[in-house]
Amino acid sequence: MTAIVSQAAATSIVIPAFNEAASIASLVAGLRGAAPWHEILVIDDGSADETGVLAAAAGARVIRHPYNTGNGAAVKTGIRHATGAFVLIVDADGQHQPDDATRLVAHLDAYDLVVGARSPQTQAGVARRIGNGLLNRIASYLTEQAIPDLTSGFRAARRDCLLEFLHMLPNGFSTPTTTTLAFMKAGYSVRFEPIHAVPRQGLSKIRLGSDGVRFLLILLKVITIFSPLRIFLPVSAASFLLGSAYAAWTIATQSHVTNSSVLLILLSVVIFLVGLVSEQISSLRFEGRRP
Repeated sequence: MTAIVSQAAATSIVIPAFNEAASIASLVAGLRGAAPWHEILVIDDGSADETGVLAAAAGARVIRHPYNTGNGAAVKTGIRHATGAFVLIVDADGQHQPDDATRLVAHLDAYDLVVGARSPQTQAGVARRIGNGLLNRIASYLTEQAIPDLTSGFRAARRDCLLEFLHMLPNGFSTPTTTTLAFMKAGYSVRFEPIHAVPRQGLSKIRLGSDGVRFLLILLKVITIFSPLRIFLPVSAASFLLGSAYAAWTIATQSHVTNSSVLLILLSVVIFLVGLVSEQISSLRFEGRRP
């Protein structure tokens, strides 16, 4: 218990909020009652309701954007204004439990990032579960580590580590995806702590179609930055195998090699070399990192 209190006292809570008047007051009150936090920051991202007023009345420090800039932009504002050694990011929709918040920060003595991993049963909607499951599988392959919940917005991390990747964070809803992959590929220690999420209050701001595609593109972008061969190598191998198989078939049936098969094999070599150069370039981004 003493260790948890100590971790909480060094933790700034960042709550990005957009039109969350239905849940923000009870969330702030619940967090304040759970532990003696260093501070609770609510980033009112241009809400049209009383989100900011209710958050301030509940005891949070409110920073208001003049207009809606996106969930990720609000998170970045919170990280910049946070003064604690650790940052706990909590969604404003009432899904996350205050007791789980203390469990997450309790692991920050050993881990650089602790993610609240929801069970599939607590993720809203069958389509959302299928989409998240697919993203989890792709991310696990690309990072070579098991990722049970890539998109959970409930996470605690060392603030100096978050600042290292602040320029990479998108302004939209892909901040959890980017931070998880960036921490893993940078070699930081990441823990997935099982949590139970309750149904959100109000309507979700995420659109499965457009935001799902955006999540996938962000995932590929981050892995291309940190470990490009995980993408280039399979594409190169597929092109080589297809060209070789086509060449073997034309030799057997037509007694010659076609230009198409030669081009596919050459394409595989070019893709591999581009991936190799990209891998070398990606290693340069870690020069000058903190020890």
